[in-house]
Amino acid sequence: MQNQPDRRTFLHVSAATAAALSFGWEEKALLAQTNSPRSSPAAPGEKQPLLPAGRLGKYTITRLIGGGNLTSGFAHSRDLLYVSSLLQHYFTDEKIFETWQICEQNGINTMILRVDDHVIRLVNEYRKRYHGQFHWIAQCKASEGDLMGDVRRALDNGAIAVYIHGGVAENWIEKGRLDLIEKTLRQMRQTGAVIGIGGHRIDVPISCEAEGFDLDFYMKTLNSKQYWSAGPMPRNDSVWAETPEVTIDFMKSVKKPWIGYKVLGAGAIGPQEGFSYAFANGCDFICVGMFDFQIAQNVGIVRTLFHSPLKRARAWV
Repeated sequence: MQNQPDRRTFLHVSAATAAALSFGWEEKALLAQTNSPRSSPAAPGEKQPLLPAGRLGKYTITRLIGGGNLTSGFAHSRDLLYVSSLLQHYFTDEKIFETWQICEQNGINTMILRVDDHVIRLVNEYRKRYHGQFHWIAQCKASEGDLMGDVRRALDNGAIAVYIHGGVAENWIEKGRLDLIEKTLRQMRQTGAVIGIGGHRIDVPISCEAEGFDLDFYMKTLNSKQYWSAGPMPRNDSVWAETPEVTIDFMKSVKKPWIGYKVLGAGAIGPQEGFSYAFANGCDFICVGMFDFQIAQNVGIVRTLFHSPLKRARAWV
């Protein structure tokens, strides 16, 4: 036999090969974080200048908005069954308050949060104990028998804007119940709040624009799908931007503000890439769920992106 490796050589080569193979997605992600722009976190009690901002109704809203899924114990974690439990254990009341404080100290002035007893209690306690001043945009679920329950609760507890949950809107559109969307928006308008509608699928804004519904903003997912576990749906529920090119093209003609979400593909896309893609392709604001230790870096990336004019086809709204 020709040049068969001895046992010592074989074990050495096998170990090297295993080490090379193990240098995979996690290590690449850590390297990407190391090379990403960073921002020094604000010292306790010190506030950095407000992030670049735009208008939502009469309110000034930072282009980076804090998301509420993580602090409510929700994550699109693919097939990792323990993640929601992990989040619920990590995000104690005090950790949530700390996270919100870090957001405000670093120049973020808006959060998008659910409407439930847990969130309402936390928002009220945070404002009372820490004098928190962030704007609350409320994600409101509705049903045919209760269109306005979440809306009233949110507004009674200080929300400045309310919108129809994307899953609700998609369900009504699938059932041909555009009348429920119109009726809900009409009743929401009567409250005097800033109002909107969410959707993972592009047929939500397409249908609303076609019907000429009276609303102030859209929540619509957007990411490039350039990551290993991306779709097509329903293979993986973290995609939520099945047709980014269609979304980008349609939203060019929409005159209402667009809040992009799922811009990081549930953590599969780095913030430098995800933020740049979302803003360059038309999002006016982005909603991002963040751990406390991610906030300063994400803020730094946004400040850097807006330091020079962003090239985008869609005019800022």
